[in-house]
Amino acid sequence: MDYTAFGDRSNRDRVVLLVLLLWAVFLTAQPTPQWVGSWAAAQQLVEPHNSLTGADLPNATLRQVVHLSVGGTQLRLRVSNRFGTAPLRIASVHVAQAVSPTSSKISASSDKALSSAGRHDVVIPAGADYLSDPITMPVTALSDLAITFYADLPSEQTGHPGSRATSYLVHGDLTSAAELIDAKTVDHWYFIAGIDVLSSAQSSAVVVLGDSITDGHGATTNGNDRWPDQLAKRLQSNPTTRDIAVLNQGIGGNRMLMDGLGPNALARFNDDVIAQTGARYLIVLEGINDIGMLGRTGEATPAEHDQLAREIIGAYEQIVERAHIHGIKVAGCTVLPFMGSDFYHPGPASESDRQAVNQWIRTPGHFDVVIDFDQVMRDPANPGYLLPKFDSGDHLHPSPAGYAAMSDAVPLTFFIPEKVSGRTPKATGRSTASHPDK
Repeated sequence: MDYTAFGDRSNRDRVVLLVLLLWAVFLTAQPTPQWVGSWAAAQQLVEPHNSLTGADLPNATLRQVVHLSVGGTQLRLRVSNRFGTAPLRIASVHVAQAVSPTSSKISASSDKALSSAGRHDVVIPAGADYLSDPITMPVTALSDLAITFYADLPSEQTGHPGSRATSYLVHGDLTSAAELIDAKTVDHWYFIAGIDVLSSAQSSAVVVLGDSITDGHGATTNGNDRWPDQLAKRLQSNPTTRDIAVLNQGIGGNRMLMDGLGPNALARFNDDVIAQTGARYLIVLEGINDIGMLGRTGEATPAEHDQLAREIIGAYEQIVERAHIHGIKVAGCTVLPFMGSDFYHPGPASESDRQAVNQWIRTPGHFDVVIDFDQVMRDPANPGYLLPKFDSGDHLHPSPAGYAAMSDAVPLTFFIPEKVSGRTPKATGRSTASHPDK
């Protein structure tokens, strides 16, 4: 290149420096893809009646199908042994596009092996989660992904019993098989906690923290019509919210204050909310099981009812404060009506507790946004009861139509980024009590 047109050497040096600076500005201005959670399931110690049996455990190929919320160009899997008491030894893990959420068939051409630290076999210590190495595997929003393990499985299993999705188990190493013929089927998930995808620079996630209503009791098995599923579809249908993933962290029987079929909401908050990749938003629907359990086995005193309401409110305050510390915007949901529940048989005192909690939730200044599910789901003629067309039949859990109404009640304005309590939102990377959810 002839620099004479630029004059002396000092001028030439300034021109070269200017070009380099402009190139650096160009590079830094390019959007950087972000990792974000696309699917998640809250983990617990699987109860004995939902566990795999002794005959299932050795030499097992286990295929599980999950429904993604947003797409991406790469993915990584989170495997959990969080509640195990022995190491989880996995010989191999594969992922592939599922042909259908209702079968074990996969698209064989899409099948890929995962690794951890470059190895296909992995040993996950008791109490730990492992994140796989990323792989290039383009996936689309609202698609189904099959995760297949080959392992000698432990007798105590970490997992998610309320999957509303069918898993498939055979013996022998069939991780790449296009279909698992004559497989044993169980409607539970084991050891899988999340799928992250490398998505757009604008991508983020909303975590939905809840109980069996969020987990989808009353939804269609393999139908992906829980209310968080339907929210994910709604977000995908709107160009302004298409980059927002939905992570369902519901557990059947979950309570704010005490363990049930899984850890209480405060105990699992760090794992199930703060640790979720790309979490910027949180929707909280909890409290109905705390209220229902107080009077289920006998009469409680007025003082005990008052104390329960205060403690539930205190737990909500903790959730909001802890979320705000991490720049996460929080929506609080009013507790749904459940008079007539076949499991809880609530009386006037329990209904009074629910009203007291809902009044606090609705009060401005407590949550960033309020989603009034009570108003949407109640029967106007009998406000303590679910509207019949939204009732699954047990007067506690909504039907798929009810879950659709809940999804529609979430204001999309909630997902407009803004400062939270002076902090700019940022991406963040055991009991055997019976319950109607199982």
